Amino acid sequence: MSKVMYRSDDSYVSCRAGVYYYTRRVPYDVRQHYASKRLSFSLKTKSYAGALRAAQSVTQRLEDYWLGLRLQNMDIPAIHLVRTNHEDDSSPVMLDAVENYLRIKGNDDRIFIRTAQRNGNYVAKLLGNRPITSYATSEAAQFRDWCLDKGMNINSVKRVFNSVRSIINLNIREYGLEGANAFSGTYMPNRLILLRGSLFPITY
Repeated sequence: MSKVMYRSDDSYVSCRAGVYYYTRRVPYDVRQHYASKRLSFSLKTKSYAGALRAAQSVTQRLEDYWLGLRLQNMDIPAIHLVRTNHEDDSSPVMLDAVENYLRIKGNDDRIFIRTAQRNGNYVAKLLGNRPITSYATSEAAQFRDWCLDKGMNINSVKRVFNSVRSIINLNIREYGLEGANAFSGTYMPNRLILLRGSLFPITY
C-alpha cells in the first residue's frame, strides 16, 4: 500500500518506496477519454524538490490537454457562417500540392519522393484531399494525434510535419496563395506517457 507523504492541489505528489509519483483523479468532464478514473505514474526521481518541479510541469500539460478536449465539445458561436465547402478555394488539393512540390524541387531522389508522397497521402487519408489552405489548426492537431496513435515516436511525427509544412509553404509562395499553413506552429510534446491506451503530453 502506498503512503502519501506530500500532497497539494499544485503538486499531486506521493511517495512510494522513496520514489515520487504523480497521482490525480481525471476530471469528470474528460473522463470518457480515459480507461481509468485516476492517473498514477512515476516522476522518476527521489528528490522532493525535483518531484515538485516535474509535477508542476505535468499539471500544466494536463490542464492544456484537457482544455483542448473541452473546447472540442463546445458549441461554436455562429458555426452556420463557416464555409463548409471549398469550391471557391483556388489553392491546390493536398495530393496535387505534393506533385507541384516535387516538380518544383526537381529532386529525383527516390526516398525524397516517396517520403513526400507518403506524408501527403497521410494528410489526405485522415483529413481529406482538400485545398491546402482549407485545413484548420485543430485538424493539424488531430493529424498529430493520429500519427502518434499509429505508433510513431515524437521525432517521426516532427519529421512528417516538417515535410507537410514544406509542401504547403512552397505551394503558397510559388502560386501567391492567400491563407495560412495550418501545420505551422502545431504543438509537439517533448515526451509522451501512455496510460492504458490514453496519450497525453508531459515535459520534465
